[in-house]
Amino acid sequence: MDFEEYRPMLLGLAYRLLGSMWDAEDVVQEAWLRWQGTDRSEIREPRAFLVTVVSRLAIDQLRSARVTREAYTGPWLPEPVMTSEAGPLDTAELRDTVSYATLHMMERLSPPERAVFVLREAFGLPYDEIADIVGSSVANARQMHHRASVRVTEGRDRFRPSSEDHAKLLMKFMDAAAGGDLGALTDLFHDDVEAWNDGGGKVRAALRPIIGKRKVLAFLGGLLARYDFSDARLLDVNGRPAIWTRVAGTHQLVMIDIVDGRIKDIYGVLNPDKLARVHPG
Repeated sequence: MDFEEYRPMLLGLAYRLLGSMWDAEDVVQEAWLRWQGTDRSEIREPRAFLVTVVSRLAIDQLRSARVTREAYTGPWLPEPVMTSEAGPLDTAELRDTVSYATLHMMERLSPPERAVFVLREAFGLPYDEIADIVGSSVANARQMHHRASVRVTEGRDRFRPSSEDHAKLLMKFMDAAAGGDLGALTDLFHDDVEAWNDGGGKVRAALRPIIGKRKVLAFLGGLLARYDFSDARLLDVNGRPAIWTRVAGTHQLVMIDIVDGRIKDIYGVLNPDKLARVHPG
């Protein structure tokens, strides 16, 4: 068995668990080193062995990363990646669990809960295998999956809009922003819309989430009065359309989540360290 055969799948797993492709690559590289030092004759199922190693390494990494993320300047958002670099996406479950909104919602989970959710939802592992990976009973693994599912899907549509509908609403948002049309933006927003901006202390950005239609409109109105939003390009990021734009000389990636046909969440990633893996053509 060639490790490289499994590398894309393992990277996709580690990325879902960590929300960072940089960290995912480190975990997969460590898994490769362990694979190299293991007696292969003792491994009956290489895929199961590697999934276990990567999952446990990622759980450990998540636990240590929590301290760093709590000290992060402003909201910590996941690192976006081009859809083409996100690993296999040949099922609806793989595609949904790599979506930016899902990755963001998974930040609510404990490391074991996140592992259980990803291993069950995205990779369809049976509960007994998941329990062994995270070191729990089968009953507890089921409970963790239930809790995680409720928290991740809370307030989200059961049926996701198509990529075409997602792109249309995203472009309406950017067109309204480019034209400074606050009235059009009002019609596009969910009443409970939230805006998240990640500058990481390297680029000026809001230091707290902006919650509610009135506050988000006021925030955007202030930006629109000062900056030009006309230079925008559509990219395929995390399995969904996203906007690559430049504001006040700073690149940023804008993504949205949709609930009831309206924009519920706006994610603006401005930290240049997190934009290394997104690039217009």
